Amino acid sequence: MTIRLIRGLNRLSQETKGRVITIGNFDGMHLGHQAVLKKLKEKAQALSVPSCVIIFEPQPPEFFSLNTPIPPRLMRWSEKLTALESFGIDEVMVIRFNKQFASLSAEEFVKKVLIDQLHASAVLVGDDFRFGSGRKGDFNFLKEMGEIYHYSVEDTASVTYSGARISSTGIRDALARGDHALAESLLGHPYQMTGRVVHGKRLGRVLGFPTANILLNRVASPVHGIYVVRMYGIDDKPLLGVANVGTRPTVNGIKMLLEVYLFNFSADIYGRRVSVEFCQKLRDEERYENLELLKEQIIKDVENARDFFIKNGGLKLKE
Repeated sequence: MTIRLIRGLNRLSQETKGRVITIGNFDGMHLGHQAVLKKLKEKAQALSVPSCVIIFEPQPPEFFSLNTPIPPRLMRWSEKLTALESFGIDEVMVIRFNKQFASLSAEEFVKKVLIDQLHASAVLVGDDFRFGSGRKGDFNFLKEMGEIYHYSVEDTASVTYSGARISSTGIRDALARGDHALAESLLGHPYQMTGRVVHGKRLGRVLGFPTANILLNRVASPVHGIYVVRMYGIDDKPLLGVANVGTRPTVNGIKMLLEVYLFNFSADIYGRRVSVEFCQKLRDEERYENLELLKEQIIKDVENARDFFIKNGGLKLKE
């Protein structure tokens, strides 16, 4: 199955068949998101109509952030689309969130987007959902409009962990603290980043630790520092290694990079798309007075990463 991507506020009025719709950022695709998507799919199948997720670019909090720092996204746009497709969602509508769209009243959003374009049969949102100019639209307003335009509205109950609602913000906070066990519990899987392996400046090779340089294509990263990692997408089994997410201050770097040193590996993987799973944080990135001191620290990082895999079992290092 290939997910249908609807870019922008296109006119879909010729399509009279309805849709079951949910709306949100879906950053990280955590257990709460997964529960919503499961319910969305089941409702769409029951009504024999497509399931549709509405997302925004930029995300509304980013648009309204003005000059304040933007929280790092857990997923790139391409990762989010791939995840939605993996859950069997039929359609994704991406709406450009700009000043014009933000000025739409709640009633205009229902009429122009949900009805005129998407022909909503049902809408699934949380009971705390707010929308429209000034955030004046809410769950009850959606239900009132549903009686007029003949669509149903259902609540997507929050999913909790240890008594707290699972959220993308909670996952970002856990990753920032280096609590990858908690992040995994909230996501339902270890945190990963995906990207394509590209040519770098070969500094790792000079130091005796050649790295796979992976494009992040992010404004900001939710993880920073040195990590024990697994890499997927090259071999049948994950490759083991240690990674740096940072700017490489020892060589006066500026651009944020993800560099992975893989144990016992030397194949050419330039251009390959890979996923990097973050198992444990070893330390923060540091600046060293010279490359020799940096190399000494990398040797320690590699030893610590190897110890992690040996102690945790499951995967044996190839010698």
